[in-house]
Amino acid sequence: MGIFLSLLLLGIFSSATACDRCVHRAKVTSFSKAEALQSGACGYGSLATGFNDGHLAAAHPSLYKEGAGCGACFQIRCNDQALCSKQGTAVMVTDRNKDNGTDFVLSSRAFAAMANKNMVQHILRLGLTDVQYKRIPCDYKMKNLSVRVEESSHKANNYLAIKLLYQGGQTEIVVIDVVQVGSANWKFLSRKYGAIWDIDDVPSGPLQFRFWVTSGFDGKWIWPENVLPADWKNGVVYDMGIQITDIAKEGCSPCDDGPWK
Repeated sequence: MGIFLSLLLLGIFSSATACDRCVHRAKVTSFSKAEALQSGACGYGSLATGFNDGHLAAAHPSLYKEGAGCGACFQIRCNDQALCSKQGTAVMVTDRNKDNGTDFVLSSRAFAAMANKNMVQHILRLGLTDVQYKRIPCDYKMKNLSVRVEESSHKANNYLAIKLLYQGGQTEIVVIDVVQVGSANWKFLSRKYGAIWDIDDVPSGPLQFRFWVTSGFDGKWIWPENVLPADWKNGVVYDMGIQITDIAKEGCSPCDDGPWK
């Protein structure tokens, strides 16, 4: 009951104030290079530029959600139909945007992708534009949810830090538990920052994870098919053998800014 009460108090289950699937109006600007997001608050590092064809974004704190928004995807299009396509572009959050009057700072590739074919240079010269955006499911091209063991992990000290990759769906992972295979003594990881979680007293032996994700109007446990082997190594990415395709069904009223037409 403790976990569920905590989630309720955090507003994880609340649909009255949740607006992630609404259409919003905002301003966006751009970084000059996608590489600028490598040092982003999500902690993806050099992996970031390989995500989503480099269509990346730093998100406003209300969307970054203290790291829970890392890996979230949004469809963004600018309002000037003479300048931009109706479809716009899909971006993935890899960084936290300081509250600078914009909801997103886009990689230059994502910013340019909003434009009609003959207007790319024009939108890049603008550097700032009005947009509509909405939350969408992430498509990682059939990649499974994976964890990367961070270099700071130290098996001799029972310390494990992991980075979540390829989460998928339109969800957020808000709790991670771990247990030695065959044991019932579950322990919880803490979010260190961004997409990185850690634990100071990790069990030995092969490790089973479980993830609590936002799904439907509340949430559910996701149980990976694969385990972290007893001989896990720093810097290695481990495939969890599952894909998260859930959708968090959240109420849009009164923040809905109209349909996506």
